Amino acid sequence: MQQIADLHIHSKYSRACSRDLVLDKIDNACRIKGVDIIATGDFTFPAWFKDINNLLVETKTNSGLYKLKEAKDDKVKFLLSTELALIYKKGDKVRRIHLVVHAPNIAAVEELNNFLGSKYNIKSDGRPILGMKSEELMKLCLSIHPQFLVYPAHLWTPWFSVFGSKSGFNFMEECFGEYTKDVYAYETGLSSDPEMNWRLSALDKLTLLSNSDAHSLPNIAREANVFDLDEMTYNEIYQAIKVKDINKIKYTIEFYPEEGMYHYDGHRDCGVRLSPEESKKYKNVCPVCKKTLTIGVMNRVEELADRPLGFRPKNVPGFVKLVELDKIIAEAIGIKSRHSAKVQTEYSNLINNFGNEMKILMNEPIESIEKVALPKIAEGISRVREGKLIIEPGFDGQYGVVKIFNSEAEKEKQKSLF
Repeated sequence: MQQIADLHIHSKYSRACSRDLVLDKIDNACRIKGVDIIATGDFTFPAWFKDINNLLVETKTNSGLYKLKEAKDDKVKFLLSTELALIYKKGDKVRRIHLVVHAPNIAAVEELNNFLGSKYNIKSDGRPILGMKSEELMKLCLSIHPQFLVYPAHLWTPWFSVFGSKSGFNFMEECFGEYTKDVYAYETGLSSDPEMNWRLSALDKLTLLSNSDAHSLPNIAREANVFDLDEMTYNEIYQAIKVKDINKIKYTIEFYPEEGMYHYDGHRDCGVRLSPEESKKYKNVCPVCKKTLTIGVMNRVEELADRPLGFRPKNVPGFVKLVELDKIIAEAIGIKSRHSAKVQTEYSNLINNFGNEMKILMNEPIESIEKVALPKIAEGISRVREGKLIIEPGFDGQYGVVKIFNSEAEKEKQKSLF
C-alpha cells in the first residue's frame, strides 16, 4: 500500500517552532496534507515524551507505529523520531552535527532518554545539544535496540551537518568511524535534491530520504518519501531503508533546492549571493566585507562530487518537485502571505473537493481543478508540475524565492492584447 511518510519534524518544544505543533493538530494537518506516516519529533524532551506516552497508542501489537488514542482510524500513523545536535571536537576541529534518530518502540525511547537525561540537559530544547561524538551515539542506540535508525540530517547544510562546509567531514567514515556500516540512509535537506546527491558515488549504498524538518504545520511534507508497504510496521520501514529496497521506496517528494536557505554561497548581511563559479572568482571571499563567504550546498557538492552533473545511478527511486498548495494559491491571487484568509478559503475549497493536498498537487487532472478553482490557481498547479518556475536561490540562511508567474512578462502580455 502506498504511504507518504515525513520522517523528520519538530514539536512545539523545539526552538523557533510553532505552538501548534501538538499531536492532535499534527494528525489533522496530515489528513489535510495527505500524509500517512509522520514523525513524532523531539522524543527526548520529557514533556513531549509524556504526551507521546499518554496520547498515542500502538496501531497493533508490536507494530512500532502509533496513532492518536482518540482518532477513529489509523489513517495517520506516528513513527518515533527525533533530531539530536552533537557538538564535539574531532581532528582539531569543532564539529556540529545534526542526526535523525528513529526508534522501534516506546521502551527503547525510554531507555535512551534515561541515559541521555543522566548525562545531558535534555530539558533545554526539543532538539537537545549533546557533547558526544557520532560514534558514541551510534554505539549507545544500537546497544539499546538493534533497530534504532540513525542517519545524517540535512546532509550538506553549512553549519550543522556531516558534509557541512563549516564543521563537517569529507567522508562518512570520518564522522561515524567503525559504525559507518550501521548508517543506512541520509537526508537530502531542503537545499539539495537527488540529482545533486547522485554525483557522489560514496552515497550510492545508502537510502536517500527527504523529510520536511517542519517547524510549523503548513511545512509538513514539503519534502517526504513515498513507500509501498506490505505491512504497516516500523520493521517494514526499517528493512526497506536498511537494504535500500527500491520496490518499497518508490520516490521522494522534493522542495525545489534553490528555495532552500543554503543553496548558494553568500553573506546575507552584505546582500551578496553567489553561484559556486562566482565564489571561485572571488576566492570564496565576500566582495563587500572581505570576510570568508558562507559556502552553500551547491558549492559543497561540487567540491566533493566525483561524477558530472546529470549522472544517474542504476536502480534508484525517482522524485517529484513540488511547491506547497497555499503558496501557489497566494501567488495566483496576488497575496503575499500564504496564511491570509483569502488564501485559506481557496485552499479549503480545493481540499473539500479533492480530499488532500498531495492528491491535488500530483494526481488530480488539471481539468478537474479548473472546474472548482480560479483559472490562475489551476494554471499555477500546472506550471509547478511542469517545472516552469523562476527561482532566486537561497543563501546564508535566507530562503530562496519561487515565482510561478513572471509579473513583468504577464504585464507585457496583457499590453500586447490591446
